[in-house]
Amino acid sequence: MSDASLNAPRPKSSLLTLNARTKKRNAAEKRFKAYGITAIAIGVFFLAVLAFSIIRSGLPAFTNVVISVDFTLSQDEFDAAEKELFKTKAYQGLFNAAVKQTVADNQIDVAFEDDAIERIMGKTGGIIREHYRANPDDLGKPVAFELPVASRVDGYINGRVTRDTVQDSRFLMLTDLDLVDGLQEAGVIRNAFNWNFITGADSGVDNPGGAGIGASVVGSFFMMLVVLFLSLPIGVAASIYLEEFAPQNRFTDLIEVNISNLAAVPSIVFGILGLAVFIQFMHLPQSAPLVGGLVLTLMTLPTIIISTRASLKSVPPSIRDAALGVGASKMQAVFHHVLPLAMPGILTGTIIGLAQALGETAPLLLIGMVGFVARGYPDGFIAGFTEANSAMPAQIYTWAARADVSFYEKAWGGIIILLIFLLTMNIIAIILRRRFERRW
Repeated sequence: MSDASLNAPRPKSSLLTLNARTKKRNAAEKRFKAYGITAIAIGVFFLAVLAFSIIRSGLPAFTNVVISVDFTLSQDEFDAAEKELFKTKAYQGLFNAAVKQTVADNQIDVAFEDDAIERIMGKTGGIIREHYRANPDDLGKPVAFELPVASRVDGYINGRVTRDTVQDSRFLMLTDLDLVDGLQEAGVIRNAFNWNFITGADSGVDNPGGAGIGASVVGSFFMMLVVLFLSLPIGVAASIYLEEFAPQNRFTDLIEVNISNLAAVPSIVFGILGLAVFIQFMHLPQSAPLVGGLVLTLMTLPTIIISTRASLKSVPPSIRDAALGVGASKMQAVFHHVLPLAMPGILTGTIIGLAQALGETAPLLLIGMVGFVARGYPDGFIAGFTEANSAMPAQIYTWAARADVSFYEKAWGGIIILLIFLLTMNIIAIILRRRFERRW
């Protein structure tokens, strides 16, 4: 390089002046920020659309159309109905007579056949029979019944069914709608909050108005107890051993690789494993929350182990060195110092694993929880684990697979309740992490 090139004048520049290269970098940075904001906006938009669709489709499940009837059953009528071969039909005939009397009392001037009441109400005999069997003191007294109407009548009141779309069938006649309009104007038929949907049990394919998710919530609760009391101690113990005590060799490397692979295995594979091991080999009761909990425990363990090991790694090595330096043993250093500091991450990973297990459907398909219709609550605490029951995801799947359109609303409503549980569990995880988290 010559002296002339070294002494050549350099272009004057200032830190306060933007040159072309700086402007180019700033423009690229602004574009990248715009891309990020756009991606977030698109994600929020689709999330809002999903939330709106779920709420709009699921809210009707929390209300139902009921018919209010004051009904009095005498002791003689009760004894006579109990002697009939078809008891539910006998009770239904008595209740239909009370509905006819209600029509007359409200001066509803509509001509109708006796079968019209049964088409409007559906099958009510079983409900009446169970009420008086459980409450014999109500015999001879007026009892106010609020019973759900048939699904097609519910659809007509809520606008899903119109007179133009109704075709005469054994389920509903076009002339029946005149009686429905008269009962609605008189206040006998009205919309009410459907507490039975939250606290009740599945009613079968013929009565979507009486279907509830309460029994399935109880089944999910018992399954989560099994998952919690098995996966948490096993997962944490395995993580502590692998992270703090296990020697680094090919065997432990193989275990770590397989744990990571198990976390990516489709959940239905665990269902097949549970069917083969717990039901066919161990002969545990089919459709029981105990079996469902065992299957979900196998599925949740890899998630808990991975999150627990990450929490243990996040504890600075200086904590271990300080504990060992003052004379603590390896176990004392881990259990007295490392584990308490890693506990927020362990709890967070456990709750997230439980939330994932709560929403799983595929493993429950193979152990029979979908094929079982949960019509009641378990008789006791132990029965909650061993008696056949359903779970929230399985119940939602069952409703969505039924032909009656009214069950679709129940499925969407069940999704709302399931999402509430999942959001609650995630909020608890965030609170626990904020509560116990320590900054270094």
